[in-house]
Amino acid sequence: MSLSTPAPLSPAAAPSPAAPGPGPSPTAGPRPRPVRDALLLARRTYIHHLRVPSLIVFPLVTPMIFLLLFRYILGGSIVIPGVSYVDFLVPGIIVQSITFGATQTGVGLATDVGQGIADRFQALPISRSAVVAGRVLVDTARNLVLVGTVLVAGLVIGFRPDTGPAQLALAVGLATGFAFAFGWLSAFIGLNVRHAEAVHDAGFVWVIPLTFASSALVTVDSMPAAIRPLARLNPVTSVADAVRALLLGDPAGTATVHALLWIAALLAVFVPLAVRAYQKR
Repeated sequence: MSLSTPAPLSPAAAPSPAAPGPGPSPTAGPRPRPVRDALLLARRTYIHHLRVPSLIVFPLVTPMIFLLLFRYILGGSIVIPGVSYVDFLVPGIIVQSITFGATQTGVGLATDVGQGIADRFQALPISRSAVVAGRVLVDTARNLVLVGTVLVAGLVIGFRPDTGPAQLALAVGLATGFAFAFGWLSAFIGLNVRHAEAVHDAGFVWVIPLTFASSALVTVDSMPAAIRPLARLNPVTSVADAVRALLLGDPAGTATVHALLWIAALLAVFVPLAVRAYQKR
């Protein structure tokens, strides 16, 4: 008795391999969470600042130099109608100082890229925006300390605000929000310039004209006629006018709205640009 060989199955009748299940790939990492990741990297930068105190001390010294310089050396020749110059000066120094301080964000990111630290972050399963956001958050916190330091120093040298707790909180919030927005602009510059030393110089190229061609230190009306339109459109002018009006008890509605619009515009433009620049680096 012979056994017959079964006929081969046709391709249509052949059983199909089992489809892979919906479970995660064994090599998949944890899902990035932007807020958590940004806070973790902010903590890393914060610890680094604590270990290098000069990163905190020297940014606080520069505003004191400008404050004393304009209060006791240059301020005697500056007359502001209706207000003492020290009351006009202190809010302007606050905004000028946080604008200068924002340049450190770009320098720090350029240093991380140059030392290869950013390459290590790229290999981690974290949000691509977290590296930049963490740095900006820490520098914004440092600028908040700077605002408080300038206010206290201003009180010592004769600054006399006329404001309530709500207006004071709003003035500090506007200044801090502006520091946060300018940090993203600085981050964008720092990630597009190859060397940290060049980032520092490039920062002052745009910061110095922006702060001095504004109402931070003198009134716009005292400037040459050709400069006034640009000074009035300057975001530093809008924020300085708002902070000054809030601290001195003047009407601040229009200036505050302009300041908030500038903060929103800077964030809308430079947050995506800075994240994209980091991804390219």
